[in-house]
Order: sequence, then C-alpha cells, then structure tokens
Amino acid sequence: MIYGTRAVIEAIKAGRQIEKIFVQTGLNNDLAKELASEARQHEVPLTFVPQEKLNRMSSGNHQGVICVLSAIEYASIDNIIDFAYSNGKEPFLLILDRITDVRNFGAIARTAECAGVDCIVIGDKGNAPITSDAMKTSAGALSLLPVCREKDLKKTIKFLHENGIMVVACTEKGTKNIYEVEFNRPVALIMGSEEDGISETLLRDADELVRIPLKGKIESLNVSVAAGVAMYEVVRQKAMIK
Repeated sequence: MIYGTRAVIEAIKAGRQIEKIFVQTGLNNDLAKELASEARQHEVPLTFVPQEKLNRMSSGNHQGVICVLSAIEYASIDNIIDFAYSNGKEPFLLILDRITDVRNFGAIARTAECAGVDCIVIGDKGNAPITSDAMKTSAGALSLLPVCREKDLKKTIKFLHENGIMVVACTEKGTKNIYEVEFNRPVALIMGSEEDGISETLLRDADELVRIPLKGKIESLNVSVAAGVAMYEVVRQKAMIK
C-alpha cells in the first residue's frame, strides 16, 4: 500500500500497477482534486469510502488516501489475442464478472492456467483485488497467466466478437446444457458474481447461455467449481477434435 495524496499521485504518474485507490469521503482540497484528475486520466479505479474503512485498512497516517498496488502487471487483451492467432492457436479466454472472493479468484486462476486459458479478463470495479493473498491462493498461477483489466466489459465482448471469438455465458439462466454447445472455435467463457451471477448487460451480448446440469437438491455450484467444469468441457472438446 501507498499512503498520502502526493505519494499516490506520483505513483500514478510513474506508471505503477495500481489495484484501487481509496479516498476518504468529503476530502475535497486541491490535492485531492488533482488526484482524482490523474486517476481519471490514467483510468485507475478510485472510490470514496468512510474514514473508518481507511482506519481499518491501515493504522498509519494515511491522510485520507490509501492506494493498493497490484501484485501483477496487467496485460493488453489486444496483444493476447494477436499472439494466440499468430501462433496458430484459437484464443481461449475467461471473463470474470465481479468475482469478489479472493479464494475463489485464486482457485479459478489456478484451474485456468492448468486448462490452457490464454488470459483472464476482469472489469475495473467490483472484483477481488489481485494482492499477495490472491497470488498465494492461485498457487503461483497468477505469475504465469496474463490478466487483462478492462474498463467496460460490454465493449470488450464486442471487441471479442470482432475478432471472431464466441462468447459463452455460464449461468443458471442458460437455455442450453453446456454439453450441447460446440466449442470447436475461439471462445471466451463468462463466469459471474457469487451473489447474483452474470450482469444482465453481459448476458444479452453473449452468443450462448449455458447451464451446468445439477442432479442434487442444491441449486448452484461454487463459482470456482463451475468455472472448472466449464473450462474443462472446452478442453475436452478441443482434445477430441485433435
């Protein structure tokens, strides 16, 4: 973490990989305005929170501003897709919509790396922070697997479509069984929030809505388990083609 308004401004200007900036509600001096401007200009997530939250995050003299640095360097989705195609590989991406639990995120990343996913795509808000805890939970996968942070996932899906990638949302609202869909092409899977699943705006833009069949009485799987099932169905089908 970095504390203090001036120090955080300099971190932004220096191009440090920043997970999120927390600013005390009501802080509105000239330096705070400069910070907000720099954050907008560099597309760094910034949120206003009560002083009590900042105090819980740090016992030091935070001066109303705490910056959480990312444990990784974010990748460019353009480069990931171009690299896959140029190497004769069909892109295989995983989009995570508001996965907030660090343990779920780490477990998903671990499985994604094992399944040969090219990158994980997240939004810039509402996600579990990629900190040292996430790195540990992923068993090192986040050191190997690129993560792309996108400001607007709806626009990202449009970009994927323009690059010939089928977008499949894994949801209990699915009209098809996941085993009924053919994954014999470039594909991006969407997994949704532990609380309310995939956003309606993303569901509307997906090419397919698929569900994992459940035979017991419990109505849903843990998201990291569901992600593993979905990713390995893609792996299974592509292995059969070869």
